[in-house]
Amino acid sequence: MPARDSYAQGTPNWVDLQTTDQAGAKTFYSGVFGWAFDDQPMDAGAVYSIAKIGDGQVAAIAPQSPELKAAGAPPMWNTYLAVDSVDDATAKVAAAGGTVAMEPFDVMDAGRMSFVLDPSGAAVAFWQANQHIGSSLVNEPGAVIWNELITDNPAAVTFYEQVLGVTTTTVDMGGNKYTMFQVGDKEVGGTTPPQMAGVPNHWHVYFAVADADATAAKVRQLGGSVMVEPFDTPIGKMAVVTDPQGAVFSLFQARPPA
Repeated sequence: MPARDSYAQGTPNWVDLQTTDQAGAKTFYSGVFGWAFDDQPMDAGAVYSIAKIGDGQVAAIAPQSPELKAAGAPPMWNTYLAVDSVDDATAKVAAAGGTVAMEPFDVMDAGRMSFVLDPSGAAVAFWQANQHIGSSLVNEPGAVIWNELITDNPAAVTFYEQVLGVTTTTVDMGGNKYTMFQVGDKEVGGTTPPQMAGVPNHWHVYFAVADADATAAKVRQLGGSVMVEPFDTPIGKMAVVTDPQGAVFSLFQARPPA
């Protein structure tokens, strides 16, 4: 369902990039995905650049906060999870083994949010929509198609069950077991242990592409790098790449329906 106008609690509903070079990142992603940008004013003269494909909002690019910059944090993509009440969800975090990094706050009339760390240290935002529901376009080339919790701590999965009420199911993925997050009967995300040494626990973002090989080549051409070359899976072709500032994300070319 490419067009969205609402999200059930526990469903990933938005992604944004906090980066050390907002202008450079905008040039890169517009070249890779064809994004246009709607710059919305923030505090201190900064802007929140909402990425669009046609009329659809797909993601955003923002400057790093002074705190992250001072800490030397790398640029990274953030995943947001829809909640009915950000205050209620955040109040459950500590008892479920997580940590509240930023208490709930209003983002003008767009919505209300908090940032939390699950028990494995993976950061995620909770978003209670007002005027901004999150992505209004998904699962199309250039838009988010999947969000995945990469963690080496099984307690992290229990955290999302307790705080957001999601459930899990295990599926066979070409001989490997993969855990799906479900909201009702819908698969809304997944979780897997790190596949390479040194990968921190984090929420990982996959963008849909029409041609993974061509897009990986474009990433290189525009100053990014390819960490994992495009490879086939039972559901399509994937690649892991970075933008020129070092933010990591994945490309996913879905297998055509039989």
